Amino acid sequence: MQSSYHQVYASWKSDPEAFWRDASRAIVWFKEPQQIFSPSQGAYGRWFADGETNTCYNCLDRHVLAGRGTETAIIFDSAMSGAKARFSYEEALAEVQAIAATFQAFGIGKGDRVIIYMPMVPEAIFSMLACARIGAIHSVVFGGFAANELAARIDDSGAKLVVTASCGLEPGRVVAYKPLVDQAIAAAKSKPAHCLVLQRPQLTAELVPGRDHAFQEAVALHHGRSIPCVAVKAIDPLYILYTSGTTGQPKGVVRDNGGHMVALHWSMANIYAMKPGEVFWAASDIGWVVGHSYIVYAPLLAGVATVIFEGKPVGTPDAGAFWRVICEYDVRVLFTAPTAFRAIRREDADGEFVRHYSKPHFRALFLAGERADPETLKWAEKMLKVPVIDHWWQTETGWPIAANPLGLGELPVKHGSASVPVPGYEIQVLDDAGHQVPPGTLGNIVAKLPLPPGCLPTLWEADERFRSAYLEEFPGYYKTADAGYVDDDGYLFIMSRTDDIINCAGHRLSTGAMEEVCAKHPDVAECAVVGIADPLKGQVPCGFLVLKKNVTRAKATIEAEVVKLIRDQIGPVAAFKTAVVVERLPKTRSGKILRGTMQKIADGEPWKMPATIDDPAILHEITDALRSKGFGSLPM
Repeated sequence: MQSSYHQVYASWKSDPEAFWRDASRAIVWFKEPQQIFSPSQGAYGRWFADGETNTCYNCLDRHVLAGRGTETAIIFDSAMSGAKARFSYEEALAEVQAIAATFQAFGIGKGDRVIIYMPMVPEAIFSMLACARIGAIHSVVFGGFAANELAARIDDSGAKLVVTASCGLEPGRVVAYKPLVDQAIAAAKSKPAHCLVLQRPQLTAELVPGRDHAFQEAVALHHGRSIPCVAVKAIDPLYILYTSGTTGQPKGVVRDNGGHMVALHWSMANIYAMKPGEVFWAASDIGWVVGHSYIVYAPLLAGVATVIFEGKPVGTPDAGAFWRVICEYDVRVLFTAPTAFRAIRREDADGEFVRHYSKPHFRALFLAGERADPETLKWAEKMLKVPVIDHWWQTETGWPIAANPLGLGELPVKHGSASVPVPGYEIQVLDDAGHQVPPGTLGNIVAKLPLPPGCLPTLWEADERFRSAYLEEFPGYYKTADAGYVDDDGYLFIMSRTDDIINCAGHRLSTGAMEEVCAKHPDVAECAVVGIADPLKGQVPCGFLVLKKNVTRAKATIEAEVVKLIRDQIGPVAAFKTAVVVERLPKTRSGKILRGTMQKIADGEPWKMPATIDDPAILHEITDALRSKGFGSLPM
């Protein structure tokens, strides 16, 4: 199949308004937008500003009205508890209407904010859609987040209601959510009037009289209710999503209703090549942007069944968990983070579990969330024998910036590249002075304004902060804060965050390039490179290596081989002299490696335990490993 990407991209570039007007016709509008783009509104303009619609209506009601009500909309699978369930569009709509009526009974209406602090259960998705139905603004906070971080989000959003669960389930433990919610509300200056608590059988929470209500009992009172969708403006907020790892004043990314739906609906067919009635699985969490966009909204907008999975890529119960779900539910496309595949590869390097499960209709694997190193990508290609596509986007954009668009015909794959800019995005690479750099030159990746529909128009009640953080440094562009380069064919290579560029004796070195080489060592399953302060060179790189299972060779030997590999393939200019084998890398719950914290530990700077860390004990292991190499660390 020959790709039509170049023609589609050219058609967008020649007339962006006509392109997005055509895409907007896939959405049901209560009031059709006449003004496709309003350049004078907002920080860089607004899309479909005079249109009115409702996101829940487009996700559920319209499919029911089109005669698809009995088709599967949501598949729930908990590897933690063994619970499984399917919901048709009609069943999902009934649940959402009952929850929407419950919210209204607690005084929630258009424009009010609702915090959703839930595990991966259907009630969490239904609660998001119930907010959208009545015009309320949801802010999902990853379940199990620290109480002080939750309090900061309650205060920043001014939430009137918290929807939570008694607990979340992790391998080997039950995480009590309610005590964290109680601590957060006690610490918050803005007190939510009510808290709805989903009681799970694994742990029952105590309820505060007058404030707390059992979710199941409260919603049961409203089953059978018909709650109409509230018309909202296309530019009204659908949700606030606070970016992970924020400290101090939280940074709340705002997503609108109209542009968000148009972009996500377009992406499902054109990027992911999904058709109505098929099954799509984004193996993420609703606490992150991937969960918002590609577990909840995009599949349902496109009439595609979506999977809600409560489990892990390994350990629930083994490294075959993903293949079991794909086989059982006939998943056509999987979207997950590269870190998930590194974990699977480490546990099952020969692919025994991959071969155990039949996947006759599985078409493609998409990776995003951090850079997909070529070795992991090649391993996945070899094991799955389907296209493996590394694509790139951010919490702020809400949908892909660069991808190999399967729905437009697959382009040639270049390992290490996020492929090409998606229609809607004009990407350039600039030096620190704002000048465009030649192909192949490392620089700051920026997107020319205006950003397309679906991207953040601002931060929640922080317009000036939005301008200063994203628009001021490179006038006329959105600063992605990612560094990389574009090659002669227009393929984009994301090498690191701009603050992960190492300045070594005047040379700008990419951590991503060094990690790529480290990963080529046959014993290395996963790696991270950070810059450590050096009095002579400014910074020097240090590599952290996680070995594959059952590797018995001496750690010191492997470390020396990796140092030589970097010297041979990048050169002495990299000044790469230190590699250290560790058991695990510190990561956020979404799978991002906490390189900044590792760097502070190595430099002996004060550091805080990140709120988003998956396992705090790992940082103490990193501290011990660095001390063994002579690098100091200050206590937290």
